[in-house]
Amino acid sequence: MTYLVCPLNWGLGHASRCIPIIRRLIDEGNRVVIAADGYPMQLLKTTFSELTFIELPSYNINYSKGKTQVWAMLKCLPAILKGIFIEHQTLKKIIAEYGIDTVISDNRFGLWNHHIHCVYITHQLMVKMPSGLKFMEKSVWRLHRFFINKYDECWIPDNEQLKLAGDLAHKYPLPSNARFIGILSRFSIITPSDSMPRYHTAAIVSGPEPQRTIFENELTEKLSALDQDCIIIEGKPQAEISERRINRLRIVSHLNDAEMMQLLIQTPHIICRAGYTSIMDLAFLGKKATLVATPGQTEQEYLATLHS
Repeated sequence: MTYLVCPLNWGLGHASRCIPIIRRLIDEGNRVVIAADGYPMQLLKTTFSELTFIELPSYNINYSKGKTQVWAMLKCLPAILKGIFIEHQTLKKIIAEYGIDTVISDNRFGLWNHHIHCVYITHQLMVKMPSGLKFMEKSVWRLHRFFINKYDECWIPDNEQLKLAGDLAHKYPLPSNARFIGILSRFSIITPSDSMPRYHTAAIVSGPEPQRTIFENELTEKLSALDQDCIIIEGKPQAEISERRINRLRIVSHLNDAEMMQLLIQTPHIICRAGYTSIMDLAFLGKKATLVATPGQTEQEYLATLHS
């Protein structure tokens, strides 16, 4: 079988949680083609350099610098709708050119096709609306359900026992095509590195701009002032790793999965965004962390409070 795997470019979480799925598909003897863009594509290229990659632009999402993202999201809405339409049309060409049998889309709305089997991955079946727009939650849930129903299957990376996603996956009745598949962590398929130095605090930066850079700058200011060995991982996977130091703070663009796993296991103090994939990784490793929600991103604000 030939599978097309397509993660959303909204931070690195959607791509990293696809890693165990891709690895399993390969181990079962399937051919895998990856369609992505930006840092998610770079992350998957560094992990699966032998695979075929297609540049497939995601929706052009930019956050505001403030504490609310409502107007930023409304401003991006035309570009998101256009992106959904374009990726839906582009998929037809990809299926024909690469002989795709099954599509696995991680939170990309337009990657369904009635002629082949299509799977949609999401933990966020309902969307937490900001204060003042709570009355829209059920309508937005129905809109998301409309897209989910275009797919043959909806995979939810959670289970009924853990309920890591809380209301996001468990509040409303599931669509008939949805099922829980358990948590997804890239660390479930690798062995930790034994060569990572030890740090007092490790901070992991990710997410859309400009909030990613704002978060990094705040962490750099605070951690560089400590009289402790600390590290910031910038969440910028690329061919060549960049690195710099400020006092006892090491700032590195990216770590491979084995290094990241060892770092999280042995570091007593971890700081990261309250993204769902980060929470799944922490749950898999049995680690605690300081979860810092992206300002105005209601999903992360909810998850940070839920797991506090």
